[in-house]
Amino acid sequence: MEIKKDKNIVIINQNTRRFLADAFYPETEEKLPLIIFVHGYKGYKDWGAWNLMAERFAEAGFFFVKFNFSHNGTTVEEPNNFDDLEAFGNNNYSKELFDLGLVIDYFIENPKVDNQKIILLGHSRGGGISIVKTYEDERINGLITLASVDTLERFPQGEVLENWKKEGVYYVINGRTKQEMPHYYQFYEDFENNKERFDVERATEMLKAHFLIVHGTNDEAVSDKCAEHLHLLNPSSELFLIENANHTFGAKEPWEDNILPKDLEIVVKKCIDFIKSRI
Repeated sequence: MEIKKDKNIVIINQNTRRFLADAFYPETEEKLPLIIFVHGYKGYKDWGAWNLMAERFAEAGFFFVKFNFSHNGTTVEEPNNFDDLEAFGNNNYSKELFDLGLVIDYFIENPKVDNQKIILLGHSRGGGISIVKTYEDERINGLITLASVDTLERFPQGEVLENWKKEGVYYVINGRTKQEMPHYYQFYEDFENNKERFDVERATEMLKAHFLIVHGTNDEAVSDKCAEHLHLLNPSSELFLIENANHTFGAKEPWEDNILPKDLEIVVKKCIDFIKSRI
């Protein structure tokens, strides 16, 4: 079966700035379930093995979309590099939720998509965003989180927070690119002003969508205790732990192999089986 790859589709965001999305899907007359992949902090749509993952979902009969948040630091011209650190510093959860809404609106109108089968697939912080969006948007009837956070309240505290407020910015070193990545204080203000909306725990408890929680037991960035907590909050969810898997399930940037890492292969297979059996 031929897999179509529509790369770098420009999504217009009237409120902020344009961003890019990709669609991978099989050449067929059937309407396909829509899966939207939501990347995490310091992530982007073409990171590591995400393209191989997209191909696998398309081969399994899905219309798979991945996208760059408008303020993730990439640009339309440079989708694979953090070329706009000013945008990165001005990112916040409100913007990410708005971007995700635009992606759903754009692809749900595609004639190849079955608009009764919409699934979000969120990685890391993108998992937290996906939980909130799934609670807010009744069009979404499936949710899968990969190595997800269980709260979006992940900010510095004490003296660091005071200095952030005073200086207006604090920096985080990107371990891979060695860039000093700014976070402007507006990010924290946006959270404080929308605390109830961004309450991942409350959203998890209220979810009505079919929900699969996937996490590695050797996650160096987000503890697998977060997955167990999400499952506790929503007992109708399914919890799937992968022994010794790390935060990215064996993938890294760049990923130069033409096959998925072993743990990510397990993840993809589990996700496909879950969607086909439940949604």
